[in-house]
Amino acid sequence: MEASNRGAARAGGKSIGMNISLPHEQSPNPYIPEDLCFLFHYFFMRKFWLVSRARAVVAFPGGYGTLDELFETLTLIQTEKIAREEVVVLLYGEEFWKEVVHFDALVKYKAIAPSDMKIFHVASTPEKAFAFLKKKLLRFCSVYGPPRFQG
Repeated sequence: MEASNRGAARAGGKSIGMNISLPHEQSPNPYIPEDLCFLFHYFFMRKFWLVSRARAVVAFPGGYGTLDELFETLTLIQTEKIAREEVVVLLYGEEFWKEVVHFDALVKYKAIAPSDMKIFHVASTPEKAFAFLKKKLLRFCSVYGPPRFQG
């Protein structure tokens, strides 16, 4: 999250920070405006607010928290609690994701459907990631309002 907050600050924009209270590791980064720094106690509330208004989710290599947030998002899309066409999911760092999560094995063992592989896209360069996001997100400019949770 720090990279996006830093980028927004450098460009003169504002961004929000959604932190979680943990015994170790997590503290707000210096690029979050104080009035836009939110602290959550429960993971489910943070995940809800991270995704509920999002048009895109970009997951960078990370640990348990990143995997938890990614898989909850993928599950919400897979189960149509979030419509597939309303949120774009990009996994950044193809080598990391291919090694850490064997998506093809999940299909092979019928843990997920082959069509579930279309829920996300993988990119390994900033240029490819930006081109993909730009192409996918342009459709949201006038067609849709905020994402809608189903059920």
